[in-house]
Amino acid sequence: MANGRFDLAVVIDDDQDILLAARLALRDHFAEVLTTPVPEEGLRLVAQRSPDVVLLDANFARGATDGSEGFLWLDRIVKADPDAVVVLITAHAGVQMAVEAMKRGATDFVSKPWLNERLVATVSTAARLRRSRRATGVERAKLATLSAAATATPLLGTSPAMRHVHSLIERAAPTEANVLILGENGTGKELVAREIHNRSRRASAAMVSVDMGAVTENLIDSELFGHVKGAFTDARADRVGRLQAADGGTLFLDEIGNLPLHLQPKLLTALEQRQVTPVGANRPVPIDVRVVSATNVAPDRLTDERAFRADLLFRLNTVEIHLPPLRDRREDIPLLLAHFIDIYRRRYDAPERELPSDLIAALQEHAWPGNVRALRHAAERAVILAQGDAYELADFPLARGATPVRIAPESISAETGDFNLERAERQMIERALKKHAYNISAAATDLGLTRGSLYRRMEKHGL
Repeated sequence: MANGRFDLAVVIDDDQDILLAARLALRDHFAEVLTTPVPEEGLRLVAQRSPDVVLLDANFARGATDGSEGFLWLDRIVKADPDAVVVLITAHAGVQMAVEAMKRGATDFVSKPWLNERLVATVSTAARLRRSRRATGVERAKLATLSAAATATPLLGTSPAMRHVHSLIERAAPTEANVLILGENGTGKELVAREIHNRSRRASAAMVSVDMGAVTENLIDSELFGHVKGAFTDARADRVGRLQAADGGTLFLDEIGNLPLHLQPKLLTALEQRQVTPVGANRPVPIDVRVVSATNVAPDRLTDERAFRADLLFRLNTVEIHLPPLRDRREDIPLLLAHFIDIYRRRYDAPERELPSDLIAALQEHAWPGNVRALRHAAERAVILAQGDAYELADFPLARGATPVRIAPESISAETGDFNLERAERQMIERALKKHAYNISAAATDLGLTRGSLYRRMEKHGL
């Protein structure tokens, strides 16, 4: 709602005179009034544009007076958008029809012919209700985030490497310091971020997450900083960015190494000045956020200014936590395995089975290129497939993805005489894809990438 006006009203009625009258009556109160005599087109507008209010005719067939068609389209609109606010238009208003309309999800109704003042008052009240529902939806989302935090998988591990991680979390969490978590894919970096948030003074607020590896480059600006309506072609409404959404809480930037170089100064400025300017806006919005970042990028690449700005790195890694791969904390495998098997045994109502010591020893010897995530998937498969009184090695999918793709610089230069990093990256991705018959998940695991990161690199190299 801008300049005292609401954003959008949609009017659906088969009478062109009614459409014209509604458009003239509402044009001073809505930035846009869209009208259509075709209910299917109205439903499409509702699904695509999410209007502040919908005015819907109760009868479309000539001579119809029972409202059955209007109720049919009302049901479809509410199904398409459960928070939609619909005002029924009828020339045959009656108590019974009004009651039925309310039961089916209508907010109010107006009678034909109407007084413009009555129409504007009814529609404005309905539009304010829509705004209230949207605000309530934001609060529900925050509560859902907090609920997810309470039920998240705990950060398990008693090995020396994990005791060191827990010690860093315990010391850093109560402060306002920004934290950078380094580690391979599947090691549990988001769990570390969640633990830091839960132990911080911001625990009662939300932790807002954004996976930089899963957002296309042209949308990252809007995703982080938000935009105002009309800022670009598809910006049909204002959008709050993740930095602003995390106000008062924690912002978790996963795969921060994928942040494009040209956007890094803007993020740095937002963190230093504690304010953001949405795309297309003229005024900054103050924010109060703590940033926890994570990346699987090697530390030496983060210090390469051609890929990542040093000043932003200094801002993000006041405290740096290195999360060890599972192969460097093998003594934690029995604890993790028992935890995951118990989760899936309960989920699938599977019987309890013995975990023989020789099986555990074999699992501890495995390289686990997918780290804890791979162990969790293996445990789920074992719970589903196991048949006897005890788990067997055959129940665990250890063969697939057991050996990560490794291409030594010497082999590249010997085979091609080419040290170009772009071409070497393309060659590595091609070999990983061919090895796994173009199974994206398996290739991404071997390459140490997320699926989103691999898709972007495939697009970049035309694969």
